[in-house]
Amino acid sequence: MTLETGHIQVQTENIFPIIKKFLYSDHEIFLRELVSNAVDATEKLKKLSSLGQVSGELGSINVSIIIDEAAKTLTISDRGIGMTGEEVKKYINQIAFSSATEFLDKFKEADAGDKTNIIGHFGLGFYSAFMVADQVEIITRSYKEGSTPVKWSCDGSPNYTIEDVEKEERGTDIVLHINEENKEYLEQIRVETLLNKYCKFLPVPIQFGTNEHTEKVGEGGDAKEETMVTPNIINNPDPAWIHQPSELTDEDYQSFYKELYPYSEPPLFWIHLNVDFPFNLTGILYFPKVGNNFEMQRNKIQLYSNQVFVTDAVENIVPEFLMHLHGVIDSPDIPLNVSRSYLQSDPNVKKINAHITKKVADKLNELFNNSREDFETKWDQIELFVKFGMISDDKFYDRAKGFCLLKNTEGKHFTFEEYTEHIKATQTDKNGQAVILYATNTEDQDAFVQAAKTRGYDVLVLSNLLDNHFINQLEGKLEKTSFKRVDADTLSNLIEKDEKQESVLSKEEEEKVQHIFTDAISDAHVTVLTKALSPDDQPILITKPEWMRRMKDMAAVSGGGGGMGFGNLPDQLNLVINTNHPLIGKVLNAEGEEQGKLTTQLYDLALLSQNLLRGQKLTEFIKRSVGLMN
Repeated sequence: MTLETGHIQVQTENIFPIIKKFLYSDHEIFLRELVSNAVDATEKLKKLSSLGQVSGELGSINVSIIIDEAAKTLTISDRGIGMTGEEVKKYINQIAFSSATEFLDKFKEADAGDKTNIIGHFGLGFYSAFMVADQVEIITRSYKEGSTPVKWSCDGSPNYTIEDVEKEERGTDIVLHINEENKEYLEQIRVETLLNKYCKFLPVPIQFGTNEHTEKVGEGGDAKEETMVTPNIINNPDPAWIHQPSELTDEDYQSFYKELYPYSEPPLFWIHLNVDFPFNLTGILYFPKVGNNFEMQRNKIQLYSNQVFVTDAVENIVPEFLMHLHGVIDSPDIPLNVSRSYLQSDPNVKKINAHITKKVADKLNELFNNSREDFETKWDQIELFVKFGMISDDKFYDRAKGFCLLKNTEGKHFTFEEYTEHIKATQTDKNGQAVILYATNTEDQDAFVQAAKTRGYDVLVLSNLLDNHFINQLEGKLEKTSFKRVDADTLSNLIEKDEKQESVLSKEEEEKVQHIFTDAISDAHVTVLTKALSPDDQPILITKPEWMRRMKDMAAVSGGGGGMGFGNLPDQLNLVINTNHPLIGKVLNAEGEEQGKLTTQLYDLALLSQNLLRGQKLTEFIKRSVGLMN
């Protein structure tokens, strides 16, 4: 073939400026596209060889990336099937542009978020090279016997040249003459970073540079040290997720996790995804150790398409509550150039999302049933995953309600059904409703926890950041069940119902005590109540109305009052006076300054027990306590 010039037929306008400036939001994607093409060509050669359609040995099939800083070139070389001159004309000049008019129309219609998706649908991946290069050359030789190597060259305009050249080996070299504004792609560290990002698990060895090491050659006194040079392979062509689960050991899964996250603690357990109908999906999802550190773990799942990295922003593909898992998912049904609108509308993506949810639930259920004791030891680390899933997905709630656990202050675990039965005899109110008591901070609420336990009540620990939402959900799902924090007014109601204490004070005396404390406190946000409790209980209890406390807690979690202002409201407190405690009788019988001191001291003690005594009032309480002791 003599030198031939031609013009790529783009009728409406020049397509290259669009590719160069607008099509990809990030120019670095060009390297992924070109290396992926080289891998595809190599994989096709391997397939043809397995069918007996390639003569001789394949030899090295590495894809190589070479930087020549002096020439300002970046070359991607493969030893795949290559192309003949006619195939170059067909695939580079014709097929890639056969839908050029439609492409340009779609480009004009697409919004900014969709433009990254267009190129993959029109076979234009090769032309992403012009985002970073002033000139691109293809030097290629087909695997077919007797084929003539050719060179195609284009300067980023619709004009090209093609001619015969010398090339001994089959395969294709893509030579990019990097332009000035993208000279970063001539830096070794920049290119190596991109190869590690996009090509880490491609199925063909990717060579970038060489490694040098010394070896002794010869024996005895004749042995000499020689410098050995070997290719630097930057990828793992055989990642764990492409294997069947039966082929892998626990050590294999742990080792692969370490490869993905070298500085992370070992995972708790993992789920191997392997589906080929009605969609293709493989991958491994790991449950990391997170505890309450939920938000720090997001965007750890990597999405691949045929082992080519696509993104680590996998919203819509992975359910929101599982975004905190680690690992990889690989689906050829998801294109490389994926857009947000594509993910939201594609039916395969929705099926993948539902399948992952089901697989996670099945795995957790299996662990619970096979080794409940081991499951309970992991519960503190996984409960946020489970509760978030139950809150956000009703189907997951239905699957998880059998293995979701409730833990009490004794460290014992119960399923919902087990716990309802556990408290049935002791924690049922006068309306026949089960009252589940819980603590959000066992240290701060210890006095209330102990008071409940003294009477045989059980107290759960519900202290993570989702528990307010979780409690609201359970009250809607569980029949005749309510949740009350252990320092809420409900506890004193339960005690009063169960023990039926008679007050040692008359009605008139109770009213007088109520007035004494109301006048001494003089706070519109405090409601003074009298109740006949046990003489062994505290003289004064401070409780909070359950509904108000929940609203404030939820406002704190969401960063505000949800537009209703609950987060800014002052605390509403109930001051419950135990009329059977001896100190209350002492207050009643005291007079003048002594009565005032006793009243204030008892109130401050109650505030102190709730961590509500601060600043100047705390200082005054300390001084007063010293004075009373003297």
